[in-house]
Amino acid sequence: MRHSLTTLSLLALTATAHAQVPDAIAAKGETVVATWHAEGAQIYECKAAADGKLAWAFREPIASLFLDGKTIGRHYAGPNWEHADGSAVVGKVAGNAPGATPKDIPLLKLDVVASRGSGTLSGVTTVQRINTVGGRYEGACDKAGAFYSAPYAADYVFLKK
Repeated sequence: MRHSLTTLSLLALTATAHAQVPDAIAAKGETVVATWHAEGAQIYECKAAADGKLAWAFREPIASLFLDGKTIGRHYAGPNWEHADGSAVVGKVAGNAPGATPKDIPLLKLDVVASRGSGTLSGVTTVQRINTVGGRYEGACDKAGAFYSAPYAADYVFLKK
């Protein structure tokens, strides 16, 4: 039986909605501002690694952010999260934990290092990426400059101190 990424992400969300967040990405003492679902892709580029051999390197995320099935923002390189009200935050990885399977990108805790706007995301200090499905790619890379788009889904939790 084949499932779409959306179906799989909803199954993952249902299965882990009440699960504890791993200590490595916990934001103890912080209050949830918003939780949004993301659907998109992790973009990889084929380039020479330190040893000179071609390998896939993570380049950037591209995703839409959803609340109750409606698009309310976007997630892109930086990493940035931008709400339709004009507020946005930029994060820097502060912790990670493995995804549920080897094909799932890791769970993350990101400290907010910059923000703009006065909407929903103003005052956010931490972003957590949880309930990840897909997004990893480690196949053969034969041509420098080639790109691979690995579909993924995740939930982003925005918190403040």
